Parts: sequence; structure tokens; C-alpha cells
Amino acid sequence: MRRRTFLAATAGGLVALIGAGAGIWSQVPVIPKRPEPDAETALGWIVHRDGRFTLTLPRAEMGQNIATALKQVACAELGADWDTVNVEMHSTSMPRVKATVGSESIKLFAEPLAQACAAMRDALVSGQATGRVAVTPRPVAELRAFRAGGLIGVSPEIAQGREIVTGAPLYAADVRLPGMRFGRVLRAPASVELASRPLHWNATAARAVPGFVALVEDCGPPIGKAQGLGILATRPGALDAIAEALQVEWDLAGPHPRSDIAGALDARLSEGALPHTVLDGTPADGPWDVDLRLDIPLAAHGPIEPRAAVAEWRERELAVWAGTQDAFYIRDVLADTFGLPTYAVTVQSCRIGGGFGGKTLCTVEAEAAALARAAGAPVKIQWTRGQEFALGFHRPPSSHRIRARLGGGRVTDWDHAQVSSHILFTSAGLPAWMQMGTDLFAGDPGVARGMAAPYILGRARAAYNAIRLPVHTGPWRGLGAGSNGLAVESAIDEAALAAGADPLAFRLAHIEDQLLAAVLVRVGEVASWGDAPTMVAGQRTGRGIACGIYKETSYAAAVADVAVDAQGHAKVTRLWCVHDCGLVINPDQVRAQCEGNLVWSLGMVLTDDLPSEDGHVVAETFADAPIPRLSEVPPITVDLIFSNRPPSGAGETAIVAGPGAIANAIRSATGHRPQRFPVRAGDLAA
Repeated sequence: MRRRTFLAATAGGLVALIGAGAGIWSQVPVIPKRPEPDAETALGWIVHRDGRFTLTLPRAEMGQNIATALKQVACAELGADWDTVNVEMHSTSMPRVKATVGSESIKLFAEPLAQACAAMRDALVSGQATGRVAVTPRPVAELRAFRAGGLIGVSPEIAQGREIVTGAPLYAADVRLPGMRFGRVLRAPASVELASRPLHWNATAARAVPGFVALVEDCGPPIGKAQGLGILATRPGALDAIAEALQVEWDLAGPHPRSDIAGALDARLSEGALPHTVLDGTPADGPWDVDLRLDIPLAAHGPIEPRAAVAEWRERELAVWAGTQDAFYIRDVLADTFGLPTYAVTVQSCRIGGGFGGKTLCTVEAEAAALARAAGAPVKIQWTRGQEFALGFHRPPSSHRIRARLGGGRVTDWDHAQVSSHILFTSAGLPAWMQMGTDLFAGDPGVARGMAAPYILGRARAAYNAIRLPVHTGPWRGLGAGSNGLAVESAIDEAALAAGADPLAFRLAHIEDQLLAAVLVRVGEVASWGDAPTMVAGQRTGRGIACGIYKETSYAAAVADVAVDAQGHAKVTRLWCVHDCGLVINPDQVRAQCEGNLVWSLGMVLTDDLPSEDGHVVAETFADAPIPRLSEVPPITVDLIFSNRPPSGAGETAIVAGPGAIANAIRSATGHRPQRFPVRAGDLAA
């Protein structure tokens, strides 16, 4: 959508909020354009020359190994040998492709690619050697890539796997250009929602640092309202020393009215006014059998690779290398920021060392472009871990109150109230006035994802509110599905206990969807649900179960075993997961996605907490905001249901079940229902 189209789509409501005037247009951010793929577009992804094929990957590669799966689709449909198809990352010189979000790479891109490859195969067989192929879409049943056998349903060598383990250049941080400088943009240690700018600094001391090149005041757009001060050096190791020598003093507005983030959510939840409805039933009056309050804190994405970009100006053209989930959106923002036509900006997509929804907006790319313009030379910027925490957007905190009433061993009434912050309409991308407009007219579907519990719940109500916080929030693996799944599965488990029922049987009694019932039954079988968990000397042990549906298309169920010592330290000792995402192209990579989700589940329950003070993030390293360590990851069993259903998403599905299974196992072991996350030893020690 274009800016004016976006405003028109609200039927004038946003304009009414702020009044008319020419200034409104300069305040509207660039809106991402995300076209659906089709077979005609897919023709541009595959090229044949001299007996070999080049597949330009229409998705960002960030460890989900979609390069391997789409190569399998291409080889299967072309009838080509594995070694005759080369995979390349895309750039904005090709027609626009949709951002790599939503676990959609196989679901949306496999069929268009297969149609294009089938057309190319037919053209080659008919003797056509040059020119563009014509595509006549054929029934999916006729596509080789959608039938198990050959390269479909197996796990060949990972595309780019050898390059990864040998250190070949793949990532933005690997880019080296002649005369390249290294840069950083310093910003105030404060909320990015507060106006800030550099006021005084010690330039003399900075110039004395070996490797110093320049200070850059015009260092690109603010992040939120935080203006920066750029520094350039001949080597990256000088940047810390230059930043320390500058001793920047900041002009800072404040304090932020919601500096107490937890208090802001608590106050809004206590008000009870929740304008956005997911389930619109009316529970009956009366006492509740289950009444839980769950608080889930702010959490970072924690990718191993901090974001990086390299920028180079060539006359009035700009070239950028970046590890981004949406190269075309980055191009559009850079063109808008620097007053260029989009054809004058090229963004080369590089492999991403972990994205998880967090590398979609233009940040480090604009910094690199601004410093490169000032330097008259290529510039590389790689954020520090502290910048990742302070300047990126994060999983919003959320507070939930879920109540349930039972009758005849079944749930008759259900009420789920949630207060969180924005996800799809992220504060990192929308100004406050525009976000207010989305609140009035649309709510935020990302916050709502997973609130509609997959159970028969009688008179069920679910409603939420989203408030803008001093820390930017946005998409995080599964969006709201992880937090909502944890809340829903905790409450349904507590309802089973209140009914005196087996948690697995209780769930099955409340499920209509047979695909969900199937993964739940299967996980009970592979985990031997009826058996007691393995005993650990001197510790309490427990077993928990959970299940869920992701985006109405993919299904997962999980079982967890935990052990809790006398000091209250909980350790997950086993995890099982059953997953159904329709047709499986590459079993190893689907299992890898499930394993990744289960490790994130460990984090959600036991470690994830991004500390903040006075409304801004204060974490500097993983010691301050830990992620699960290898020593904390238990043996994991992933069982896939191989289906003839059309393929659906695998990248985020298991997050709906893993956290709930772990929390329920802790409840089983200790008799204490975790309601404050991450679970603290002190809460369990008693």
C-alpha cells in the first residue's frame, strides 16, 4: 500500500485524529508491500544456461534452510541432478518478493516455483534453448514436487552447509570492499520513545584514538525519537575506544509516562476495559473454579548474529548488503530517506544468522548509508549486542487473567483477558498517532494470535488491549501465539486438575478438530504418557502436556519432563513433540524447526527476561538477558505426521505447545502453578 492508500483505507479516521495539513504526509512511514507469489513471478527465480540451473531464492535464508527445501522442489520438478542447481540469495534487482515472515516459505512459494520449473522442463524437452518460458498452471496433483518420493520427503545435504562450516563469506559482516571504513551510531541510553540528541562531546579525545577517521552528525534518521552521533574508524576494534573517549552528553526529554512497564500493564488489566474481542461469548455470573493471573515479561530475539550492513555510494546510486528479512522494504525506506528513486538503490540479501521476525525494519542499513555518504567510502556497521537489546524491537510483555468454570467435568465458561503491547502494528515502525488509528479501527492481530483457544469452552470470551510502551515491541517467533499458548495451556491444565481428570483425556474431551486430536494422541504414545517421569534423586519430578494450532493450519503437541531441586531450580529432562504441517518436503529441517521452537519454549518458561530501568533496556550481553545454554537442553524427540495435506508452516508451530508443556510439568512436580515468568527458583523453593 502507498501512504495515501493506507490513510484512505481507514475511511478518514486517522486524518480526523490529527487534523488535515501538508505535514501529515511527512509523518507517514513507508508501508511494506508484500505481494503474494505466483507462477509467472516464479519464472524469474529459475534460469537455465549451458545445462545448469540457477535458483535465485525468493526468501531470506536465516537458518530455516529454505534454500535446501526450495532447491529440492526445483530439482524434483525439473528432473535435474542435485549438483546442477545452484542457489543464490536474491537482491532487489529482481521483481519484488514478499518478506520472509509468517512461516510461509513452503506454504506460499513451493507451488509457484514448482509450476515455473514444470514449464521450464517441458520447454527444454521440446527443444527450446533460449528466451522466456510460458507458464500454463497445472493441477497440483500433476506436480512432481508435491508427491513423496525422489527428493521429496528426504533430507539431502544442506544448501550452503559446507560454506557455513568452512567460514566462506555468506553474511553481511563478511563483506569486504576496497577502502572500507567501519562505523557506529551512538544513541542516548534512554527510551527510544523519548526525544534525545547528542549535546556535547570530546572530539579532541576521540581524534587521539588510533584508527579514528571522523565524527558524523548527519548520521541518518532517528530510531524512534533517538537522534545519533556517528563515528568512523579504519578498524572495528577502534570503535569502542572512540565511543568511550567522546564522553557524549545527551539532551534528553523525559521521563516517559510508562517507565514502569509492568505497572502500566497491571493498571490497564485492572481497569477491565478491553476493546478488542477475539471470542464474544458471555460467561455466566458466579464463582470461578480456575482463576489465574499470568505475567510474561519483555524478551529479546537473541539472534547469534547482531545485525550488520555494508553501504557504498556510486555517484547517485546506493548499494547495500544486509541480513534482512525484507530487502525490498529496506530499499524503499532507503530511497525515501535519501531522496532517491527506488531503481537507484540496490539491496543484496545476505544469509541471516537468526531473524525470528526481528530483522524486518530498516535500522543499521540507514546508518551505514548515512555514514558512507559522509565518508565518501564504503562503510560497514555491525551492532553490538547492547545495541541489539537497546535499539531493536522485542517480544512485548503481556499480562493475562484467565478464568474457567466447570460443570459435569467440562468447561462451561471461559474468560481470557490480556493486556500487551503492539506486534504487527509495531511502535518501531509506526508513530504514536498512526498506531492510535490502528487501535481504533483494527486492533492488533499479532497480539490476538492464539487467544482463540482450540477447545470447546461453552460460554467463552477473550479480549485484549495493546498499549504503547517506552521500549519498542514487535514480531517475535510466533507473534502472540507463544505467550497466549502458554496462558491458555496453563489454564486448561488447571481446569483438568480441578475436574480431577487426566490432562490428556481432558483435552481430548474438549477438542473437535481431528488433526489436533491426532497429534495429541500421538504425543501421548511416543512419550508413554501414562508412565511416571524418570526419578531424579533428591528432586521432585513431573510431567506436563500441551497442544495447539498455529494460524489454523499447522498442529503440534508436546510433553515435557522436569526435575526441581530443593533450592527451586527447575531443569527440563526430556521433551517430546509431534508435529503436523501437511506435506513434508525435508524432514530433517522440519524437525530442526521443532527443536528450535522447543529451545525457545525453554527460554520462555525458564530464562527469557529483558531487563529495563526507567523505560529503557539495560542489558548489554547474554549474561544480562540469557538464552538457554546447550547444557540446559534435554534430549528431544520430534515425531512428524506425514500427510498429503497441502504444506503449511513449520517455523513457529511448536511454540504453541512447548511452553505450556514445560509449565504444566513444573506444576505436576511441585504443586505450584507458575504464574510469573520466567520461573524463579525462589517461587518454587517453598
